[in-house]
Amino acid sequence: MDGSGAGRPPAASLAHRVPDLGALELLLAVARLGSLGGAARELGITQPAASSRIRSMERQLGVALVDRSPRGSRLTDAGALVTDWARRVVEAAEAFDAGAQALRDRRDSRLRVAASMTIAEYLLPGWLIALRSRRPDTAVSLLAGNSAVVAERLLAGEADLGFVEGLSVPSGLDSAVIAHDRLILVTAPGHPWARRRRPMSARELASTPLILRETGSGTRQVLDVALGGLARPLIELSSTTAVKAAAVSGAGPAVLSELAVGEELSLRRLVTVPVDGVALRRDLRAVWPTGHRPTGPARELLSLTRA
Repeated sequence: MDGSGAGRPPAASLAHRVPDLGALELLLAVARLGSLGGAARELGITQPAASSRIRSMERQLGVALVDRSPRGSRLTDAGALVTDWARRVVEAAEAFDAGAQALRDRRDSRLRVAASMTIAEYLLPGWLIALRSRRPDTAVSLLAGNSAVVAERLLAGEADLGFVEGLSVPSGLDSAVIAHDRLILVTAPGHPWARRRRPMSARELASTPLILRETGSGTRQVLDVALGGLARPLIELSSTTAVKAAAVSGAGPAVLSELAVGEELSLRRLVTVPVDGVALRRDLRAVWPTGHRPTGPARELLSLTRA
């Protein structure tokens, strides 16, 4: 024989050779209380279940651990030795559990959110207020940017959860649809389009310079794809608020989220211009790195978006 162990059956894994923590905690309770029944009550199990667990542990180890009598339960010599080992294993498990809890506490103490502009400005504040009532000790930081920036921050590990408005999910991210939105064409009441008697055609809209968000924004992406291309921007701005302000000032027409212009429409600071022959609906999505489902505060915030 070559002494290499070739042909021998593989050793059972440690999990099969060592009793589980529940069994070890039961043995420690029997040693401390001197009673199998008392140990069972302390651990919240029935005495037959406790007896069965001790017998199973004895079979697994191949030694008798407890002598049972009408006067109580006493550890055998082997049982006393195994109890000493069990105590060290349980103490190590308690240290492991405390360390894991510390990691969870550190994770739960902060939440980094990245969101595209419309969601950041018009939806996230309500969600974050609700989260605050549930997790008052969690510090939340918010980065608002376009959908491309949100993806970059998530993939760089600089955000725990993101929200985007584009047509597709950026590579490397998983997603869930949390809401739907509609883009509408708006202009100031004094603009000639405000007095149109017939809807704007998709072709006419595509050929007209508009006040637009920057390249990379979800709003611009949806509009570009829906119209099959856009004219050179009249003005290019980096936030929904800026685009809206420019439209209100009379600088020109803009296509904005319905979420963003409710107040301006009700006050007649902006008016809607109907558009025919084009669908300007989009999905709003929560996103996170592929394979890393949100946990802790990020998971709770995700649940609030669907409430």
